[in-house]
Amino acid sequence: MVTSPPFDITAEILALTQQISRELGKIAGSRKGSAAIILRRINNIKTIQASLAIEGNTLSVEQITAILEGRRVIGPKRDIEEAKNALEVYGQLSSFDPLFCKDLLKAHSIMMRGLIDDGGKFRSSGVGVFAGGVVVHMAPPAKRVPRLIDDLFAFINRNDDLPWIIKACIFHYELEFIHPFSDGNGRIGRLWQHLLLMREDPIFEYIAVETLIRENQKEYYSVLGQCDKEGKSTQFIVFSLEQILAALSSFQAQTAHIVEGPKERLAFARFKLGTTWFSRKDYLDLHETISTATASRDLAYAAKHKMLKQEGSRNKTRYRFPN
Repeated sequence: MVTSPPFDITAEILALTQQISRELGKIAGSRKGSAAIILRRINNIKTIQASLAIEGNTLSVEQITAILEGRRVIGPKRDIEEAKNALEVYGQLSSFDPLFCKDLLKAHSIMMRGLIDDGGKFRSSGVGVFAGGVVVHMAPPAKRVPRLIDDLFAFINRNDDLPWIIKACIFHYELEFIHPFSDGNGRIGRLWQHLLLMREDPIFEYIAVETLIRENQKEYYSVLGQCDKEGKSTQFIVFSLEQILAALSSFQAQTAHIVEGPKERLAFARFKLGTTWFSRKDYLDLHETISTATASRDLAYAAKHKMLKQEGSRNKTRYRFPN
């Protein structure tokens, strides 16, 4: 029999979920998805830096950027290795399916490569979380981990009436409670919340929720402890939804002054259309404020610079972004 994680859906959780839905609607309506793509690199680096910093990594955004660009960085060897691994994992986000345990193990293996001996494998011994020499959380026995993780994945694969945004918060807390790995539980829990949020809306790929968690790190750990005592994840859901809402507001402010041009419009079209064939009319439907002539210039520019493949002629011309 599959056991569901204990939690309550409170009026506060429902209100926060509604506010988040409104913010997502505003972003979709304003077509800020194109701006998100422009900011993708810097926001991904901020996400990685924040998630690692929570675990004590000392590298700055600038240092992680340098590692990404292949430049030499002076810093603790372990910190540099952690950053390289995290950059690789976040660079492969689309290759992980958050509904499968095998993908969780694969991501953990990459994240902890060269750092621990049992990366990608569940722990084989007991583990506790300490603060100032005091045990603040004693994880379930190692022999129970596989069953608990199976139940957790079964939970997120069913309950279709529960929004992904809430499932993401519950999964994050439960993974920290189970503590399935000997190390790296925090960073893999935040990564999986990130992936599950992308199930709610793809725009979350470009939004750095982890940065807000880092800024509220003390409360993050306090709420985790509070939920342990209460035996349910309700307060962690509230905390996480508050950080998600704040991250969306920050994103709105971050994109407010980005001027959109042909490259931004084309990036947005690629985000929406993928590698399917489309017409000039399809492109115009995505960019309702531009003229037919502007759309033609955008598409001609992209074809000339091999950003697009095209076939046909005149009104029957079709376009497709390459893989």
